Amino acid sequence: MGNQPDIRAGRLPESAYAENFSDVHPPLDRKAALIESSRCYFCYDAPCVEACPTGIDIPSFIRKISTDNVRGAAQDILDENILGGACARVCPTEVLCQQACVRNAQEAKPVQIGLLQRYATDAVMDAGVHPFSRAEKSGKTVAVIGAGPAGLACAHRLAVLGHDVVILEAKPKSGGLNEYGIAAYKLPDAFAQKEVDFVLQIGGIEIRNDQALGRDFTLTDLRRDYDAVFLGMGLGGVRQLGLEGEDLEGVYNAVDYIAELRQSADLKALPVGRKVVVIGGGNTAIDIAVQTKRLGAEDVTLVYRRGAEAMSATHHEQEFAQVNGVKIKHWAQPREIRGMNGHITDVIFEYTQLDEGGRLAGTGDVFSLPVDMLFKAIGQTMLPQANGGSELLEMDGAKIAVNVERQTSLSGVWAGGDCVAISADLTVAAVQDGKLAAEAINSFLRG
Repeated sequence: MGNQPDIRAGRLPESAYAENFSDVHPPLDRKAALIESSRCYFCYDAPCVEACPTGIDIPSFIRKISTDNVRGAAQDILDENILGGACARVCPTEVLCQQACVRNAQEAKPVQIGLLQRYATDAVMDAGVHPFSRAEKSGKTVAVIGAGPAGLACAHRLAVLGHDVVILEAKPKSGGLNEYGIAAYKLPDAFAQKEVDFVLQIGGIEIRNDQALGRDFTLTDLRRDYDAVFLGMGLGGVRQLGLEGEDLEGVYNAVDYIAELRQSADLKALPVGRKVVVIGGGNTAIDIAVQTKRLGAEDVTLVYRRGAEAMSATHHEQEFAQVNGVKIKHWAQPREIRGMNGHITDVIFEYTQLDEGGRLAGTGDVFSLPVDMLFKAIGQTMLPQANGGSELLEMDGAKIAVNVERQTSLSGVWAGGDCVAISADLTVAAVQDGKLAAEAINSFLRG
């Protein structure tokens, strides 16, 4: 049924870890940025702007780069997206702004908008001068739950508008998924913390870490003690496979392992299996597959129950995984997790297909994959006990229902990011949620 598991640390030469987890997209220098910015047509009614969830005026900021007005370019970006630095690194630009670029129709090579955005935002952040100032103090205080992209964006906009903000964050560090959940090679060199510090330079924002909704305070407490509330706590639960053997040693939640990797001071001390299997089809599945490969796993296979086009990870991400040595196997679902002496040894998969009604169905044909480590990456869920008031909030399925201004069913309470039903599972979408909610909260507070 399988051999003894082979999980150990230090599979690679010491120098390999720094190389494998260095910046996956090195930044543009001034000369390259000027050349790339010159490729932009500065379109009127530019389709790239329509494709950007935060509505950044892309032609405007690129034109400013082309004239060496880098600070002005950064202002254009940060006016709409205060986390423009992180989004320049992690945003799926290949299916958003760059896919919409008119250059694609002529030479199939869009303007590198993401790298140009990074060039501008990095320059301003490195300069150490915050490009915003606060309006006159309103005397109002808003509680923001979660110091992830949605919460930080909401807090910053509220602070600019003159309100005081207290962010209550469950984890020891702020940054949300940018700190704990995204592949290390996308946001290296503690960038998430640098960006948090940059956001806080506006003043008027206090972050209290290790404060969890439902454990340390309730929604009722917040509504009593603050003038308004924004919920941006993301998703704390992990979907389970529901299979026997899921509790065997060697079976991991991908998000937990990524968080451990992101907080590790010594990657060579992180144990990894020789044979790794990942179940899922989203960005988390890709991130864990590539990172275990870069930690020294010999054989990494990502298994998804449908075809490539149904995966939520972009084609670019899927290709990136394969270039990094990850095998992607489509049309298969796990049926049994087997083990020996309390540790996983192999997983039985069943081939799948679509039936006449277009529903996913098993074929009855099975195969086995030997495995030292199995990672579950099939999505995250809200934790009811950590919601601290989901019974009071109107829900849309398993997430919080909000209107277009991100207001919940409760007066004085807004929400955004992964915990709301209408938000896309993207950092940039969470930023937009926080920004829209802040504008609505400002209107509410000012009567």
